[in-house]
Amino acid sequence: MFLDPNKPIATCSRAACEECPVFDTLHCHFHGKDLAMFLAIVFPSFIIGGVGVYRLSIWFLVPWVIFILSYFGLIEIRVMCSHCPHYAEPGNSLKCWANYGSPKLWRYRPGPMSWIEKAIFLAGLMLIFGYPLILFLMGAKWLLVALYGLAVLGAYFLMRKRMCSQCMNFACPLNLVDEGGRKDFLRQNPQIGAAWTFERDGEV
Repeated sequence: MFLDPNKPIATCSRAACEECPVFDTLHCHFHGKDLAMFLAIVFPSFIIGGVGVYRLSIWFLVPWVIFILSYFGLIEIRVMCSHCPHYAEPGNSLKCWANYGSPKLWRYRPGPMSWIEKAIFLAGLMLIFGYPLILFLMGAKWLLVALYGLAVLGAYFLMRKRMCSQCMNFACPLNLVDEGGRKDFLRQNPQIGAAWTFERDGEV
């Protein structure tokens, strides 16, 4: 279901994970508890938002659901996930904590995201999480505004603390891994390190 926790990831040059400098600080491998934690963090905002939008009108809910599925299942995979080291693993679908089961339709792209990819990624998130809030404000549903706002803010800060601070996808604009952790990881993953150096040097 997930990667073998005792085997280095596909991009890693190490023979084993023991004594790896990033073993305890970065999420190179994912487990069921990581997926469960992610769902526990983000689901409250989607549940509150979905129920609230449905109570306003099912016709408001349908386009939101369609965009959520399209964004997280296709758009985000192309602009952000295809830069993640996990995307280089064998298989036709992702098995990470955030997009488990999403199809890998594009080639692996080590290195930073372009500014267009970052804009699409961030705009999609703002649209998904802003849509219910705008409807609640327009409908003067103040209790829903408060509950949904707290759920979204809670998810944001928990994700930043528990997930983004340990994520190996440095291309993501929300990544919080410090420079030391990044350098340690890139030294163990020379293909990725070369892609980042190549682009930073302005050779592409």
